[in-house]
Amino acid sequence: MSYAKTSIAVGIVLAASVTVLRAQNVTVKITEWDVPTASSHPHDAEAARDGSLWWTGQRSNTLGRLDLKSGKMKEWTMKTPESGPHGLAEDNKGNIWYTGNLKSHLGKLNPATGEITEYPTPGANDPHSLIIDPKGIIWFTVQGGNKLGRLDPISGKVIVKESKTPASSPYGIVLDSKGEPWFCMFNSNKIGHINPATFEISEYNLPNTGARPRRLIIDAHDRVYYTDYARGYLGRLDPKTGKVDEWPSPAGRGSSPYGITADGQGNIWYSESGVTPNTMVRFNPKDMSFKTWPIPSGGGVLRHFVLSKDGKKIYFASSGKNKVGIVEILPGDERK
Repeated sequence: MSYAKTSIAVGIVLAASVTVLRAQNVTVKITEWDVPTASSHPHDAEAARDGSLWWTGQRSNTLGRLDLKSGKMKEWTMKTPESGPHGLAEDNKGNIWYTGNLKSHLGKLNPATGEITEYPTPGANDPHSLIIDPKGIIWFTVQGGNKLGRLDPISGKVIVKESKTPASSPYGIVLDSKGEPWFCMFNSNKIGHINPATFEISEYNLPNTGARPRRLIIDAHDRVYYTDYARGYLGRLDPKTGKVDEWPSPAGRGSSPYGITADGQGNIWYSESGVTPNTMVRFNPKDMSFKTWPIPSGGGVLRHFVLSKDGKKIYFASSGKNKVGIVEILPGDERK
C-alpha cells in the first residue's frame, strides 16, 4: 500500500435548485447542486454519518463532499492520475473508501488530513463497486474481470476470486442484515451471495433468461430487490424460498431501471434511466403500487442511490448533468 496527501479545493458554495413535485397523494422535494469541477461525471454518492453528501468524480479524478449545513463543497484530487474513482463508502471512522476503477486499486481518504492510502488489487484490473461489512472488511466487485474481491484494511491483504459464471460482470453490491454481501451479475440472469467467513460464492437464477440485474438493495426481511436494466422490470428474490416476483416498471421495457434503495418505511425507490427526463420511482410492497416523479435537471443517468442515516433522504449523483442531489419526502396527506 502507499500513502500521499492530495490537493484540495476548499469552501466552494454553489446555489441549490429546489423543486417540489407531487404524484397522486405523495409530495417530494428534489434538491440538486452543480459540482465544482466541470465534466466531472459524478458517478456514485454516499451519505456520511454527519449528514454530508459525498460523490466520486469519475472523469475529474476527484472525491467531493457537500456540507448540507453550510452549503460548502470540497473536492480532493486523487494521488494516482486518471484513477477513475467509481464506487465509494464511508467506514466507521469517517474515512471514505473508493474503487480506483481505471488504475487497479482501492483507495482510502482521511478527510481530516487529506491523506490517501492506496491498496493495489492484483488480479482485479477494474474494481467497480464496494461495501464495508460490520467487521470493517471491504468487499468489491470487478465488472470486466468477472471477479469478486476482499480487502482486509488492517493487513492490507487482498483476495480475489473468479465469479462462478463466465463473463457475468459482477456489478452492484450490498449487505444483508447479517452483514453478508449480495451482488448483481449484470451480464447474466443471476444474483450472487458471498459467505464472508469462507468466501464461498452462491448463485441464484432468475426465471427469465433475459433478466439483467444491475443494482440491488436488501429489505428488512432480507429479500433482494433488483433493477432489471435490460427488460425494464423491478424484481424481488426471496433467498429463503427461492421465489422471484417481478413488476413492469411504469415507463415500460425501455425504461432501463438503475440506481435503487429502500426507505425507512420499506418502500423501494429507483430511477428509470432510459427515459428523458430520468424518473424517481417509488414502489410500495404493501399494495404493489408505483408512483413516479421526473428529475428536474433531467438526471443524466442516476446510477446509485443511498439512504441518509436518519432514513429520511435519498442521495444521488447525476452523471450526465454534473450534479448531485437529494430526494426528500414531504409530510402530506398520503393514506396509509
